[in-house]
Amino acid sequence: MEEKIVGVIYILTNPSFPDYVKIGYTDDIDRRLEELNRSECIPFAFRVHATYGVTQRLQDRKLHEIIDTLNPELRAIEMFDGKRREKEFYALSAEDAYGILEGIAEISGTKHRLHVPRPEEHEKRDEELAAEIQEESRERKSNFSFAKCGIEAGAQITLSGKPEIVATVKSDRKVEYESKFYYLSALAQKLLEVPGPLQGPAYWEYEGRRLVDIREEREQQGTYI
Repeated sequence: MEEKIVGVIYILTNPSFPDYVKIGYTDDIDRRLEELNRSECIPFAFRVHATYGVTQRLQDRKLHEIIDTLNPELRAIEMFDGKRREKEFYALSAEDAYGILEGIAEISGTKHRLHVPRPEEHEKRDEELAAEIQEESRERKSNFSFAKCGIEAGAQITLSGKPEIVATVKSDRKVEYESKFYYLSALAQKLLEVPGPLQGPAYWEYEGRRLVDIREEREQQGTYI
């Protein structure tokens, strides 16, 4: 007997909220996206990471109860005007969220109902832009410090993608290249020949790792001090 898919469980992502996914049920995914993306309050549009077709209509509440049972700390919950508000957002990576659906599909023998659409070019560009904005925000939040990253004067760093270009750390914020001293951003801008300002730590590497990633890791560990 042929299955009749009446709706889908969806996983949506949005570059505006990189640490969260939106999980819910809808009879019509295109209409749901249209509803969500109608708002002008969100910088980027929601996009579908994956869907799982179902043969019976579901209530969002029941779906969310299942996920909450697995881990009640994942759901985005807030108090607003004295009332508790639970949302469809979960502090999960898109891959981990997909793993939940995939596990359900494997147990029930319905992996054929899973669908992961190929990202469109404009969606990729949005994600890249959102990542750049996040890096800019981190850069503005605090000036980069070699010392706070555990990188001493005399250490050598390389331009990302061009390991033959080497600069030497001379102070907490400056490097030496061809006998001249530069801030990271200014030197990257000069070497890459781009007109606008750059976020220097995103374009330089130390021992194979981007400086911006080293700083972020130490910030998360509480050692960027």
